[in-house]
Amino acid sequence: MNSKDRLVLVKNAFSNLARGSAAALVAITLPSFLTRLMSPEAYGAWSLVLQLSTFVGYLDFGIQTAVGRFVAHAGEQGDADHRDRIVVTSMAVLTAAAAVAIAGSGLLALLLPRVFHQVPRFLLSDCRMALLLVAGSLAAGLPFSVFNGIFVGLQRYEVPALVIGVSRAITAVCLVLIVRHGGNLTQMGAAVAIVNLASYGLQYILYRKLAPTVRFSLDLVSRKAGRELFDYCVSLTIWSFAMLLVSGLDISLVGYFEFEKVAYYTVATTLIVFLIGVQNALFNVMIPSTAVLQARGDAVELGRIMIAATRYGIFILLGLGLPLILAARPILSIWVGSRYALEGTLILRFLTVANIIRLSAVPYIMALIGTGQQRLVTITPLLEGMSNLAVSVIAGHFLGAIGVAIGTLVGGIVGVGGNFIYNMRRTVEIKFQILEYVRDGLLRPLVCALPVIAAALAFRISGASFSVIGYGPIVAVSIATALLLWRYGLVRSERDKLRLRYFASQA
Repeated sequence: MNSKDRLVLVKNAFSNLARGSAAALVAITLPSFLTRLMSPEAYGAWSLVLQLSTFVGYLDFGIQTAVGRFVAHAGEQGDADHRDRIVVTSMAVLTAAAAVAIAGSGLLALLLPRVFHQVPRFLLSDCRMALLLVAGSLAAGLPFSVFNGIFVGLQRYEVPALVIGVSRAITAVCLVLIVRHGGNLTQMGAAVAIVNLASYGLQYILYRKLAPTVRFSLDLVSRKAGRELFDYCVSLTIWSFAMLLVSGLDISLVGYFEFEKVAYYTVATTLIVFLIGVQNALFNVMIPSTAVLQARGDAVELGRIMIAATRYGIFILLGLGLPLILAARPILSIWVGSRYALEGTLILRFLTVANIIRLSAVPYIMALIGTGQQRLVTITPLLEGMSNLAVSVIAGHFLGAIGVAIGTLVGGIVGVGGNFIYNMRRTVEIKFQILEYVRDGLLRPLVCALPVIAAALAFRISGASFSVIGYGPIVAVSIATALLLWRYGLVRSERDKLRLRYFASQA
């Protein structure tokens, strides 16, 4: 990868991070208002509406990702006609999916009281209307997701980052104002729908301005392009279905088994969504970049980038996840109040550990998608999803909300184990050794985190306060962590580059 490609990759990563940060800021800020302005029952019902509405997104079938990959690949090869046929055929498929989604949303709203019989009766009517509004607007947005795919393929990540970031911020402000003035779930759903529809119009305007060479015409709808999309997306659809089993049903299961815990499970899940969002935002940019490297036939460089990205990803997961595990109760208390902290601490710890395990594989997955090899690894996601659902249902029946969280942990272990045992041995266009992946991608960051973990455990066991232990142990832990970061967190080539830069700056 040359310096220009690296600059584009860094720019895209920061754009995605900015989008993820804006979404994360909204996700973190909004519950602190809503949980204090709404009853736990109303907030739980709103959370249930939002998760049921996200089912619409699974009818994307991975097409937005496919559009980004095909646009990037066609751009590298200079094949504009193939690019346009893929884009227009994708739009046609997603328009049909939108019609199915709208019909499905109406059916789900009709069946809501029969499925979630624990929802209080005084909230049912508003729940139905909010579900129709939110899910309907998301369904209408399915064809417009093609524009985001085009921007991704052109490596203009800043465009969807701007649209998504601004729309979510506006939505959050509207929701807070509605709740502060005594609004109901129907009004909240209407606000979300209006902002969603406005964002789709903005996406179209930006497409016309920034990507006018991409042509849209019904004549470009092609069976051949449809088959290409099907071949590429069938495994993504399986992955998407597996992720539905992993995380797309958790709040719904809690609502079925123990509705009174939905609000508490939701706030814990919100922090996990932040963790997932940061990880995906940073490493989603690997898809077009790895597609370009594949077009050049550079399998060795693909392996190096994937392992390095895995190591950086583990550092990020530990940096964000360890505080959520070690300081779950005070974080929740400050954020959403002591009542939510009391009910949500254990749930948050289980979910954080589970997702650190699961998300360690994100760079590997993104490299597979970018190189078009995701079709080789469809069994493991299904195993993860099915084991997650099975344990969540069984444990949820006996333990309620915490049982659903345990299901996520079991599923994460199954998924990562499947990568080592089955998937990585079949990955042919990314050259790497599994031992090298484990050593340099996973173990190096974990070794660096040992002083922090050991100190936190010792502090918890002893029960000593900060005034008693003082700054000495903190300084010692910081020095030990810094030394481990230098010795084990960085590989030799990275240490050499830092030394060269240091000596060059001193010259």
